[in-house]
Amino acid sequence: MSMSFFAIFAETGPERLFDLVWPVTVMFLGAYLVGSIPFAYVIVRALTGEDITEHGTGNVGAMNVRRTTGSWVWFSVAMIADALKGFLPTLAATTIPAMLVETSLPAGGAAWSGAAASAASAAFVGPRAVVLGAVVGHNYSLWLSLSKRRVLGGKGLATGAGALLAYDWRYFLIVLVVGLLVIALTRYMMAGQVAATIVLPLYALATSQPDVLFVVVLGALVYARHHRRFVGMLRGEEPKLYVEDRMGPRG
Repeated sequence: MSMSFFAIFAETGPERLFDLVWPVTVMFLGAYLVGSIPFAYVIVRALTGEDITEHGTGNVGAMNVRRTTGSWVWFSVAMIADALKGFLPTLAATTIPAMLVETSLPAGGAAWSGAAASAASAAFVGPRAVVLGAVVGHNYSLWLSLSKRRVLGGKGLATGAGALLAYDWRYFLIVLVVGLLVIALTRYMMAGQVAATIVLPLYALATSQPDVLFVVVLGALVYARHHRRFVGMLRGEEPKLYVEDRMGPRG
């Protein structure tokens, strides 16, 4: 059973608005704080004493760990750590709240009153809020932005992919296959990244998925962090298979 926030709201009525909003808000903020942990920055600082934002593209992500350290091992560590920031909170959000609500009960009436409304909101809407919160946290890290006094973060791919694996493995598989295929065909990592970002909303729209709004918002969040360099690629400014720490596109 899949329900949107608006469907639950329609069943419970405006008097239950707070009961519906507060658990989703708490889940989003919790995921945002976890997503904000800048593992790539911490790894590079611990290994080399360098600031990852001053190398390669300046991005706080796994590939820039490779560019900065020259190590595929530490690239893998950063990639897994960033993916877990999305996977673990989303896994918790898809399992724990579902234990608190009986999804076989018909919606409406006493079934969604009081604490049941909060549990329903957390169970049906919470996982989507957690996915978005983790990606926003990675893209706009609170901890890193406060310490550096400017907005910093990654691009959301690894964290978003990890979150999708826990949310719906089919979404994860679509993103992974399309992204790798486009990279293999074009030799541009940026092309594969953007393709992975765009294909999911297109799939959700084409197949009329019930969570299409969530998927479109997620795609927009990730693409926004790729837009500058994607336009640069279209202008011929993006190196193919850009994995070394050398002069290249920033952003």
